[in-house]
Amino acid sequence: MISRNWAALAVAAAICIPFQAQAHRTWMLPSATVLSGEDPWVTVDAAVSNDLFYFEHVPLRIDGLSITAPDGSAAKAENASTGKYRTTFDLHLTQPGTYKLAMPGKMVVGTYELNGERKRWRGPAEAAAKEIPADAKNVVLTEMHRRLETFVTAGKPTTDALKITGQGLELEPITHPNDLFEGEPAKFRLLLDGKPAAGTEVEVVPGGVRYRSKPDDTKVTSDQDGVITVTWPTPGMYWISAEVEDDKTTVKGAAKRMAVYTATLEVLPQ
Repeated sequence: MISRNWAALAVAAAICIPFQAQAHRTWMLPSATVLSGEDPWVTVDAAVSNDLFYFEHVPLRIDGLSITAPDGSAAKAENASTGKYRTTFDLHLTQPGTYKLAMPGKMVVGTYELNGERKRWRGPAEAAAKEIPADAKNVVLTEMHRRLETFVTAGKPTTDALKITGQGLELEPITHPNDLFEGEPAKFRLLLDGKPAAGTEVEVVPGGVRYRSKPDDTKVTSDQDGVITVTWPTPGMYWISAEVEDDKTTVKGAAKRMAVYTATLEVLPQ
């Protein structure tokens, strides 16, 4: 579940760094996740919006985008363009197998008092010590990590690109993320710094929120091994997200760390 603190970063940060917003969700949406043919391409939309997968708020900057090809090499986004409400880019699937599209990020947010006035601050971790005045009082800093992902497969699904990094909150597929079907349970392992994130709540939201009177979101909780099981009620695009908070900070002066994982997954009909 996206917390109020984390979500509050999104709108302003999305202008320069992609983050979540209160009542807004950050996402990448591929035009398809499973493709065939001799020369497959996908187009990916990236945005921060209120209605899921509908462009009505701000574009998502993709400066930190990394694409891992099926053989583990880096692939490139092509034809990238950012408009009023969304960023788009193309991916040429030159290798058979599964690609992972990821946007990891780290920043620091906080508050402090200066001359009796309360101020807010956000930015890269290395800038905090330089930009927050030395005579500031009641400085409260939080280290923030986020990872936004989606997956695309050309032909047969593979797993080499799905390896975790061991940093922050991640989702390790047990069921392949491009082999999801309506009515079938899928299993994933939620990991924090490479270890099971037990007891973590994961929000599961189907797309098309704009056209429903209810969001129809559900929540599942990871077991002692960090495993979640999701049974998809209908085919379509889904947004899943989880958040954890602890005191394992790496930034001087930060009292706590928050880590968020978000992914877009496509569920196909039987």
